[in-house]
Amino acid sequence: MTPEEVGSRMAELLAPAEPTPSVSGGGRHARATVDVPAASWRDAVRAARDDAELNCDFFDWLSAVDELADGFDVVAHLWSTRRRHGLLLRTRVPREASTVASVVDLYPGADWHERETHEMFGIDFAGHAGLRPLLLPPEFEGHPLRKEFVLASRVAKPWPGAKEPGESEAGGGRRPIRPPGVPAPGEWGTTPTPAGAGGAGERPRGGTPARPAGDRPARPAPGARPGRTDRPARPAPPTDAADRTEADGDGS
Repeated sequence: MTPEEVGSRMAELLAPAEPTPSVSGGGRHARATVDVPAASWRDAVRAARDDAELNCDFFDWLSAVDELADGFDVVAHLWSTRRRHGLLLRTRVPREASTVASVVDLYPGADWHERETHEMFGIDFAGHAGLRPLLLPPEFEGHPLRKEFVLASRVAKPWPGAKEPGESEAGGGRRPIRPPGVPAPGEWGTTPTPAGAGGAGERPRGGTPARPAGDRPARPAPGARPGRTDRPARPAPPTDAADRTEADGDGS
């Protein structure tokens, strides 16, 4: 079946739920993608598995996408080992009540995928009896793949910034910027930055105050080698027998 035929078949099986079929990718990577209401999620997965034409007998993966104010997209990829076609099922759940039905009893292989998605995004899977931590320690707080989750390691370690227009790769400074996952100043904890640095469009924030320009050592030009410190000259070696005798006497 072509991706278009797979999508149309899913729409027939789920009527009157009004799913939205489409095709993602292109060429040999094209895949039928069907958006279904959250209330029809479990029915859609069962239909894809049990229908003789679709025959999606292999559960590939399940995960989620954070769409910020629009909620979360829960996505599952199913595959038919006999008919050699795939199907992406997708549903959206609200951010305030992010719950969707579990499909572990339909595909036991979905167990770890639902646990990981619950752990990383905070989405609940109704009917799953074991949503315990899979990758993170039990005392970990928060859901790391939510876009509002603060990347503390990037707060603690200054971000190198971005090249200014026209700067070469070989040298030149960088314009300090706030990296993805790091909140604006004052929104979360302490935000250490390079001395006196401020992000693009921001006031100077955090970190050690900058030293006055006169206190900073001069930086050599790109490609130049720093000068060597002069060393005291070594004494000349003795030139005749008398000098050598006098040198030997001084050393005894």
